[in-house]
Amino acid sequence: MSATQPQPDVLIRPLAASELAEADRIIRVAFGTFLGIPEPARFMGDAEYARPRWKADPAAVLAAEHAGKLIGSNFATNWGSFGFFGPLTVEPEYWNRGVAQQLLAPTMEIFRRWRTRHLGLYTFTHSPKHMALYQKFGFWPRDLVAVTAKQTPPASAARSSDYEITSLCQTIIEDRLQILAACAEVTNANFEGLDVEREIRAVDSQKLGDTILLFDASGLAAFAVCHSGPGSEAGSGVCYIKFAAVRPGRRAGEILERLFDAVEDYARAVNATKITAGVNLARREAFQALVARGFRAEMQGVAMESGDENSGYNRAGVYILDDWR
Repeated sequence: MSATQPQPDVLIRPLAASELAEADRIIRVAFGTFLGIPEPARFMGDAEYARPRWKADPAAVLAAEHAGKLIGSNFATNWGSFGFFGPLTVEPEYWNRGVAQQLLAPTMEIFRRWRTRHLGLYTFTHSPKHMALYQKFGFWPRDLVAVTAKQTPPASAARSSDYEITSLCQTIIEDRLQILAACAEVTNANFEGLDVEREIRAVDSQKLGDTILLFDASGLAAFAVCHSGPGSEAGSGVCYIKFAAVRPGRRAGEILERLFDAVEDYARAVNATKITAGVNLARREAFQALVARGFRAEMQGVAMESGDENSGYNRAGVYILDDWR
């Protein structure tokens, strides 16, 4: 079949819970094959995307079926006014048959139902085919995205007492709604309507890690949603900062440093020897802070976004860590 001819008789529908293991296998094989890994099925080790994201919102996950067989899936993520999708994967034997395009049309309908104001995705810089596909749906390449990592350092000396550090797991149930509202205030201050409550709740309810909270005299100054351990998006021995945000202001750089301290403490507590974090390079100060802290890029992708070059929150002065994978 040609690259533009669609695969006939493909059914796009919600992904069922009973299909999560197969969806996970396809994700690993698809990415592993594309990246040229000798054993594609071993891609990501014991980290996992399918099950945590499906459990966070089953209605946001689509399946592609052909002749009664699952052949692909796509996961949409709702962060309030912002949304992204992925991983979008197709069984390699069905590549170049238009399956991904058939998954994308109903994915865009999900975002319309959510009334998402701005959309984005992460893709590979060396794949013109992927970029051309996403351009059909209004996404255009904007900025490089670095996925960085460092070894967890040993504990250091006592730090500034100007901040109080805790985590969601250490708070009482009665305080959770107030904490979620405070996190939304921090994200909203960076981009109107941005809200990662879904990520915080998923980590808490599924025991995927913890959300680190940093307070100062004015309230919540920053937070970091961290995955750790097998079955999470981090995998064994890794602490992955899925999302982190700092309240804007002249002390934002200092606050991010203290948040790094808190994340390192958490990584040591869960025996993670490695810390990973992603950042859009348009958020220059945040990227520079990662580099100064000893993080080094392990891989690079490109952020594709809807809207014009000024839309969204990828800009200088925004202290947010994420990577939309």
